[in-house]
Amino acid sequence: RRSSDLTQAANKNTDALRQSKQEMMEYRHQIQSYTCEIDALKGTNDSLMRQMRELEERFAGEANGYQDTIGRLEEEIRNLKEQMARHLREYQDLLNVKMALDVEIATYRKLLEGEESRVVLPIQTFSSLNIRETSPEQRAAEVHTKKTVMIKTIETRDGNVVSENSQQHHEML
Repeated sequence: RRSSDLTQAANKNTDALRQSKQEMMEYRHQIQSYTCEIDALKGTNDSLMRQMRELEERFAGEANGYQDTIGRLEEEIRNLKEQMARHLREYQDLLNVKMALDVEIATYRKLLEGEESRVVLPIQTFSSLNIRETSPEQRAAEVHTKKTVMIKTIETRDGNVVSENSQQHHEML
């Protein structure tokens, strides 16, 4: 009886050992499966981290490029504003010169209109008076007078001088 008890205990222990080995193998398969899954997830995580770093670098580069473009555009705007202000000052200066020239032209036009009424009359000048001593046969000194007549004609159109002409006539009196 004792041997049958021992045999029965040995069989029971053998079954328990076999069952424990079976469970241990199942646990090993689960561990291998989990290890493979963990390795796959680590690979996916590494890949995603690498993609994230690449995207961060690319976006940082693009952001720097946009910042550079913004800086260039702001500088260009500043330069254009300065250029506009300079052109405005130049325009104002030219406008002032134009207004002064318009006043001067109007003054000259009035002067020319006044001269046109005078140009119709000949200008007479007595340019020289010659006294010559005569020879002993002649009793008195002769007096000669030279008369110069100048006619100046100025033709204007819309305030601009188109042609100008001067004529001189010398007469001995």
